[in-house]
Amino acid sequence: MAREYPSHPLPGVLALVERNGRLLMVQRGREPDLGKWGYPGGLVELGETVAQAALRELAEETGLRAEALGVVDVFEVITPDQAGRIRYHFVLSVVRCLCSGGEPVAADDAADAGWFTLAEIEGGELPCSVNAPRLARMVLT
Repeated sequence: MAREYPSHPLPGVLALVERNGRLLMVQRGREPDLGKWGYPGGLVELGETVAQAALRELAEETGLRAEALGVVDVFEVITPDQAGRIRYHFVLSVVRCLCSGGEPVAADDAADAGWFTLAEIEGGELPCSVNAPRLARMVLT
C-alpha cells in the first residue's frame, strides 16, 4: 500500500500515552513530518482494530507495552504536493493508552523518543506535527 500518492485515504493511528503530566512523543525518522515530533503511530494493518494497531505501533517505535483505553479523537491529514496532487491522505484515530512503566527506546521509523510537558509541546522550540499541541491540550488540561 503506497503511502505517497495513494489511490484512497489510508487509515492510521496515533498512540497518546501520558505519564506524570508528560506525553510520550517520537521524532519522525521519515516523511511525512521528517524530523518533527509527534505521537507514536502508523497505518492500520488488515484485520487489525485501531486499538491493536496503536499498541503495535507503540511497541515497534518505542519498545513500550500498554493498554488501549479508547479512541479520543479522529482527524484527517491531507497534504498536497506543489502541483496540487494529493501526496498524503491519512484518516487518523487517536487512541489513549495506559503504560505502566519503562522508558522508551526509539526504534523502527522513530529517530528519537521522550516525554514532554504541555509547555514544551506548545512552546514553539520543539518542532511538532501540526496536531500535536491540540492533542496534548486534550490530555494535559
